[in-house]
Amino acid sequence: MAFTEDSQTELFAPAEPRQRAATPLAERMRPRDFADLVGQDHLVGEHQPLRRAIEADQIPSLILWGPPGSGKTTLAGIIARKTRAAFVPFSAVTSGIPELRAVIREAIQRRTVSGQRTIVFVDEIHRFNKAQQDAFLPHVERGEIILIGATTQNPSFEVIPPLLSRSMVVVLNPLDEEAMGQIIDRALRDPERGLGQSGVTLAEEARELLIQYGNGDARQALTALEFVVAQVAAQGQAPTVVTREQLARMLQQKTLRYDKKGEEHYNLISAYIKSLRDSDADGALYWLARMLEGGEDPKFIARRMVIFASEDIGNANPLALVVATSVFYAVEVVGLPEAQINLAQGTTFLATCPKSNASYTGLLKALADAKAWGNLPVPLHLRNAVTSLMKDLGYGKGYRYVHQDPGAATEQTHLPPELQGRVYYQPNQPSGGDPLSVQPPGSDQAHDKEAGQSTTKSMKPRSV
Repeated sequence: MAFTEDSQTELFAPAEPRQRAATPLAERMRPRDFADLVGQDHLVGEHQPLRRAIEADQIPSLILWGPPGSGKTTLAGIIARKTRAAFVPFSAVTSGIPELRAVIREAIQRRTVSGQRTIVFVDEIHRFNKAQQDAFLPHVERGEIILIGATTQNPSFEVIPPLLSRSMVVVLNPLDEEAMGQIIDRALRDPERGLGQSGVTLAEEARELLIQYGNGDARQALTALEFVVAQVAAQGQAPTVVTREQLARMLQQKTLRYDKKGEEHYNLISAYIKSLRDSDADGALYWLARMLEGGEDPKFIARRMVIFASEDIGNANPLALVVATSVFYAVEVVGLPEAQINLAQGTTFLATCPKSNASYTGLLKALADAKAWGNLPVPLHLRNAVTSLMKDLGYGKGYRYVHQDPGAATEQTHLPPELQGRVYYQPNQPSGGDPLSVQPPGSDQAHDKEAGQSTTKSMKPRSV
């Protein structure tokens, strides 16, 4: 796969007028300057270090990491226009080591003859195996090429450590609703590259649905928008205003009422948490599906699962927190749509666990005393005498080391005198869940069996 001097920026060159009709809208609307690249101000806003480096033509090798449609290839295209280096697109799907060798030979020759540097842009670099990535290493190290790799996968796992250590990882954020709205509006207004001549506009609710449909992926939203406008034009309806119902019908999407910032957002997460709390796996799965279909951020759902694992399950099954944090990690690494499977597994596990809120209610009672009594001094026997003066003042005096004096565990006091006798943690008989669930040692249920009694919840759990 050889590239000439004239072909280095073909990937990002503006299409001729006769070619525009055949070029997808997402490609036509690709930003060409920093001002047009929305949603990544932390990288390319004015005075940001990366932007200054690009404008000064002093960029290092980069790994661009972000979700689909967030602007990785677009940022690479802007770099191609802003720097004086030769820019060589290189496909991780269709090219291999032989093609790379040809690119390296041209890069070395270019540098020798004209002093011009070469940027090699590798889209989907995670598709290269270890041996293929190793082939880049010596050339990056010697400065023969500047590597820009784009990936949707976590570079920690998908890029070999030696290559990663010689590159700067640039994290692109998922496009938020404001950024997605700007991209859609720009495409509808632009008469040259966009759909401004179609006469089609979107009703506000239809615009919101298209933003949700895009789910942070500008390419997906623009592809859908182009399809919808084409359908309207084919029916001879333009100029027209597309309603939410029409948009949903054309995209074959059910019109789910869901406002991620409004009441329905809180209603659905409340129904989900309460279903988990009542050990209703079916109800929890339904509300999970409603949130996912409505475009909820999967990391928001996973965060609530982590909270729930400690608040409502606690020591009735300590493994719940491990599972919930693993689900959050999986969601962060895998992303949608596959992460829905991880969320479903975590949901059914948490729903079928026995429930106990003893740790949470114990903390609430302790917090109430901490606020009511203020800064009560730590008893002297619990203080650590790290200096001779502190020892002379009685720090640590009378402290009993439980490994040598087992009786200290129950006979030694650990609260200020004003709070002696307070009981914060009262393990309660776990409710709900799978009756066959095994309770690990130290769980609330095991504690109750040893004590031969069950205790009641002393405080009402917070509602969601």
